[in-house]
This record gives sequence, C-alpha cells and structure tokens, in this order.
Amino acid sequence: MSVELARYLLPAVALLPAGVAWSSGRRWLAATLAVAAAGLVDYRLAALAAAALLTALVLRRGRSSAVVNRWGDRSRRKSGVASTLDVARIGSAHAMRRKAPVVRPSLAALPLPRRARLATTEVAVPLARVGGQRVWASVEDVVLTIGAPRTGKSVWLTGRIIDAPGACLVTSTRTDLHDLTAGLRAKRGPVYVFNAGGLGGIESSVTFDPLTGCADPVTATQRATDMLGGVGGEGGEAARWRELAEGALSLLMHAAALGGLSMRTVSEWVSDANLDGEAHREVTSLLRRSPEPGYVAAAEAYFNNNERTRTSITTTIGPALRWLMSPTATAAAEGGAPFDVARLLRQRATIYVLGAKEAHTAPLLAALTGHIAREARHLAARAPGGRLDPPLTLALDEAGLICPVPLPDWTSDMGGRGVTILAAFQSRAQMVNTWGPTGAAVILSNAAALMVFGGGHDYDDLEHWSKLAGERDEDVTTRDHGGRVTSRSTRKVAVISAAQLAHLPDWRVVIYRRGMLPVIATVAHTWKRRDVRAQARADKRAQRASATTTTHPYPGDVPGRPHAGDDTRPAGDRAGDWVTAQHADHQQGGAGDGCR
Repeated sequence: MSVELARYLLPAVALLPAGVAWSSGRRWLAATLAVAAAGLVDYRLAALAAAALLTALVLRRGRSSAVVNRWGDRSRRKSGVASTLDVARIGSAHAMRRKAPVVRPSLAALPLPRRARLATTEVAVPLARVGGQRVWASVEDVVLTIGAPRTGKSVWLTGRIIDAPGACLVTSTRTDLHDLTAGLRAKRGPVYVFNAGGLGGIESSVTFDPLTGCADPVTATQRATDMLGGVGGEGGEAARWRELAEGALSLLMHAAALGGLSMRTVSEWVSDANLDGEAHREVTSLLRRSPEPGYVAAAEAYFNNNERTRTSITTTIGPALRWLMSPTATAAAEGGAPFDVARLLRQRATIYVLGAKEAHTAPLLAALTGHIAREARHLAARAPGGRLDPPLTLALDEAGLICPVPLPDWTSDMGGRGVTILAAFQSRAQMVNTWGPTGAAVILSNAAALMVFGGGHDYDDLEHWSKLAGERDEDVTTRDHGGRVTSRSTRKVAVISAAQLAHLPDWRVVIYRRGMLPVIATVAHTWKRRDVRAQARADKRAQRASATTTTHPYPGDVPGRPHAGDDTRPAGDRAGDWVTAQHADHQQGGAGDGCR
C-alpha cells in the first residue's frame, strides 16, 4: 500500500514546483517540470508529454509574434548592428566560397581543399573591413556605392576593377580609374579605351557605331531606349513624350541600319520630320526592307502627326543626338575598329568607357554599355548553368550622370546571368532624377549590398539611410542635484542618426548587406595594395629610364598618343605619381583628390 501511495504522491509533490512556475509566468519551465512529474508515473506517459511539449515549442517558435520578438531581442543585444557572428555567417569569405559551385559553374568540380584555397575575389566582391573581419558580397550580387565626391567611392571601385576575375567594363568621367588600373588589368587581358569625351587626350582604341545591329528591330528598340535613358520623368506628359520619342528614334535607326547609313543621317531625318519632306520618302522606302512590316505603318503615323506633336517628339530625341556635335564623340562612333563582345569576354579584356557631361556623350556611352551587357546576357544563356564564367564586371562610376542604362531592369536578372554590377552614385536624389522614384526604388530594392559614404548634406537622403538602419534602445538615467539616481528609463533612438551619416570620417562607410543588420566599416586604401605599389614602382623605373616623353606605355595604351595639358607622359607614369600623391595625402589625414 505504501508503494502505491508513493507512486502517486511523488508526482503530486513534483507538480507543486510546476504550479509555482506557471503562476509566476514561466510557462516553459512549468511544462518541463510537468513532463518530469509524468515520468515518475509512467515513462510512456513522459515520452508522450515530451513529444507534445516539443511540438508546442516548435509551433510557438514559428509564430510571427515569436519571430518578431526574437529579432527585437537580438537587435537590442547587438545595439542594432551586425555582430561578429552575423558577419561570419553571411558576409565572410567562407560563406562566399560555399556559393562557388553556383556562381562559378566551372569551379563545381574542384575538391573542397582546393576550393578552400581559392582566392575569394574569384567568387566575391570585397566591401570593407569591420574590425578584423572583411565583409564580402557574392559576384552575383548588385553592389551600390553612394556618397559625396572625394569620400572614397572611386578609390573603392579601383580595387574592384583590379580584382575583377573576368572581363570588365568601366565607365567614368575622369581618367583616374584608367590611369591607376589599366596597367594591372593588362596582366589579365587586353585593355581597350572608348573615349568619346576626349578626356586626358587618350585616343579611343575601339569604336562603336550606335547603328550596330539595328537592322534587327528588337536591337533598334533597345538601342533607342538606352540612348534616351534618363530623358523625361516618371509618369505624366514627360513619360508619354519619352515613350513616343523611343518609338520614333527606333524606327529611324532601324531604317538607317537597313540602308547602311550613319547616325548623322538619323539626325538629319529628325530635323526634317515633315510629311512632304525627303526624310519621309527615304525612311518609308528603307523600312519596306524590314522583316517587321509594322514599321512602315509606324513611320507613316510618325510623319503624319500634327506639327506640335512632331516638334515635341523631336525635342525629346534631341539630347540623345547632341553628341554628334562633338568631334571626339563622332570619331569614336565612326571608324573601322569595332570589337567582338564574345572575344572580349573570352580574353578577360577590360574596356574603359570615358565620357564627359559637357560633351553630351551619355547617350553614346549608354548605347555601348547596353550593347555589351545585352550581348553578354545572350552569351550567358548558351553557357553552362546559364551564367558567364568568369563573370563580366560592370564598374559604373557616376552611373546616374554619364551612363543612364536601364538599371531597374538589369539589377533584376543580370546577377543570375554572370554579370556583376557595381554602380556608384553621388546621392539617392541623383538616382531619382535619372530613373524616377519608382526606378530608383527598384534599383535600391534589387541591391544586395549598399555602401553609404559620408559627406552628404541632403536631409531627405540622410533620413532615408538613417531609417533604413532602424532604431535601438538607449538607457536613460536621471539624477538629482546631489548625483543620486532618481529614475531609469529606456528610449528609442536611431541606430545611426542622420547627423552621424553626414559626418562619417573619410574611408568610413555604412554597409547595408542583405540578410544582415548594418555595420560601420573601413574601406581599404587602394594605393596601399602591394600590386598597386609594385606597379607604381615599375612605372617610376620606366620613367627614369626614358630619355624622352615618348617612352613606351604599358600594354593597353596607344603608342604615341598625346595627353592632356603639358603632361604627355604615359598613363602608367601618371598613375605612379597618383599613388605617391595619394599616399602622401593619406599621411596628412586627407581623403585624396585623385579618385572620389
């Protein structure tokens, strides 16, 4: 009798702590104690209770409220920024190498030991350093850098150009990127220059006619869209006129390509858009050769518009053809040195696309960049895994200023095709001005990594980035005149305030990385790299060994070409001076003026 009594009395006594825990709000402790008490009665009952408890735990943990609460607790513990473990789990070199078989199909057959020794830059893009850790983004990710001039954006970009594992296309409004990186890129493959703006006196080693491929109606439409990128606004009348202008320009370019004519002829047709003019008869005659019969009807509709409508359309087209007034731009667009995109990718070549806003070359640069990117996308579709391997890197410096390509569309799928997009902007407002609010929002949403430099003073921009970082809890202690604590409370404050963003020191950057809380990191100084300094020393030795200013430039330069101003030295010599000057400036605490 005593044994039977003990069998039921002990579980009853064991349930008392469970009841106390339940009443104090510690429900999971109470449930655990209850399972233990059930085990005193029957192990089968305990097993059943444990299974029920585990099921309840899983279901409860998966509820939205539980997930949000865990995120909040985690954010409070980390003060709203990513921890060392977060960086190691999401943005480390090891995390990037795990993706190697996907982003680089040719590496899938590598044994794990060899993959572990693989240079991380073959599969990822280094962003910046947080303490002793480096944050990385995959080569399939879109990376945007945003910051005021001379805060380090372009210096960061030079390192990424040097490290690009495959072919690289670089757009810039200055020659700095070319001068600093071309020598090192020449060790990977051929170096080409398309200098429509005539910057630095560097001659173009390749040309690009915007009519290339426009005998195909689809290509003509895409080319017109590229050249009119950034013209007009979003919605309303501006968008309507831009759409009409794209249609008109595409049919004119299609007709010119069918007739073997030039962009100058297209410009003449735009100026002579009368129903009874020679342009009407010539365009409609040429379009009858088109594989798409609808173009003739579209041309008739264009020329039959009333004068006010035609004037609005031609006025919208005007900026896309203004580069024809620049001799250097027209020389870059006419000539016998076209290039093969497939060969460029195969040779891991580098092409520098240089332009100046004053020369109105943005439409021409956008057309060339669009041509290369789309050809690369078509080639990727036929490659193993549907990707370019190694990837093509698009390093778009001042993308909103001189290269208004359709980034809202490209950022959506180019990464999955083996095209790495690295785009630099001065501000979010610049993106809105070029692609409209919706386009800018799409670009930002598609970016896997955002690097925000300091120096900006646009309040709306600063507030946007501050709110994106979120809020954290801050303890507030109130004391009386005697120093005694009278109260303690908690208030919500921004993780990174707008003022802190505006006054970020040079080389400091806030990184918003997908899947990770923001971090404040330090950007590497390109001129401290061993390969850059070694190249600079080699350039200096070549400069000292030369008796005249006609020394042989490094591979990729055009022999005998003149340079801007009185500096007729090769770009390699100028790059050596740039590295020396930047290092001296850094020693004095400056950010450097050569690259922004």
